[in-house]
Amino acid sequence: MRVWIDLTNSPHVLVLRPIVEDLRARGHEVQITARDFAQTVALAERHGLDADVIGHHRGEHLRAKAVGLASRSTALLRWARGKGFDLALGHGSNDITVAAKALRIPSATMFDYEWATVQHTINCRLARSVVVPETIPVERLGRYGAVGKIRAYAGLKEEYYLADLRPDQTVLSDLGLDPAEPIVVVRTAPEVSLYHRHGNDQFAEVLRRLQGRQAVVLPRTDDQRAELAKAGGFIVPDGAIDAPSLIAFADLVVSAGGTMNREAVALGTPVFTTFAGRLGAVDEDLIATGRLRQLASPDDVVLEKRERNADGTSADRTLRDPRLLTDLLLTAAGAGVGVSAAVDAEVDAPR
Repeated sequence: MRVWIDLTNSPHVLVLRPIVEDLRARGHEVQITARDFAQTVALAERHGLDADVIGHHRGEHLRAKAVGLASRSTALLRWARGKGFDLALGHGSNDITVAAKALRIPSATMFDYEWATVQHTINCRLARSVVVPETIPVERLGRYGAVGKIRAYAGLKEEYYLADLRPDQTVLSDLGLDPAEPIVVVRTAPEVSLYHRHGNDQFAEVLRRLQGRQAVVLPRTDDQRAELAKAGGFIVPDGAIDAPSLIAFADLVVSAGGTMNREAVALGTPVFTTFAGRLGAVDEDLIATGRLRQLASPDDVVLEKRERNADGTSADRTLRDPRLLTDLLLTAAGAGVGVSAAVDAEVDAPR
């Protein structure tokens, strides 16, 4: 088959990279498009994914999102017309789902946070297969038109796409980190101000406590980057980095971002969430089982070295075979189920 994959945000590169590799290993031809947003294009290049860059992020306001959807979907439609695609795949990409529907190309969508109402209403109604964690109750997806299309998988998507990760210590030397001393990774919230936003005093206090330690802070905006530079005492990468390796070697993660939280869980690194939005079923389950902790007080953040395996990884790491996700996505084209021998199985070691 000829398969089209669209990347719209930085985490999607990591999620879909092993699926691209698996599809090609099975003999399928894969072409990739990417939106110029955050570190998406840089990460695609880092992971050897040759993508045609089409469109950019239009902003967070609903009207801007609507303009962006119409504009980029149209651009994707023009790009894909005549290329003979048999299947279109994305992780929460409205753009590819809309364009694929207009071109009568079967599509599948993935997501693991169920409260993005507008996004899921579009994707679930237009896609043939909806690939989600089995943790999400079916009744939460019915209003999106997903019933009858749901293809559920066990565990976290991060446990699949990180299964072949062999943490590279180069990231530590690149950032000037001493592996003998405690390392913490912090992912900021989407808010513009880190220190002065009303209601964000707890996160600000965490930053103050970590100032001067080996604290790698990953800002979301240029304003946050400038604020961190003015404060001093933090390590702030200039561009895209090998974040999974950094998380694997870290002793603690404090993050407002869902993907980084779950990467830490999958890699066995202790993690606090400062997410202030409505919790999804995946995070609810992780908190209930103690794999993810909600930050109740800045006093909870204690930075100290933790025990590791001989290769520096955690004994609590969970690995799953990413070929299962390929199988589930291929159901949109009437294929895929039963192709892998390791459905729902954990793998013993990185490949």
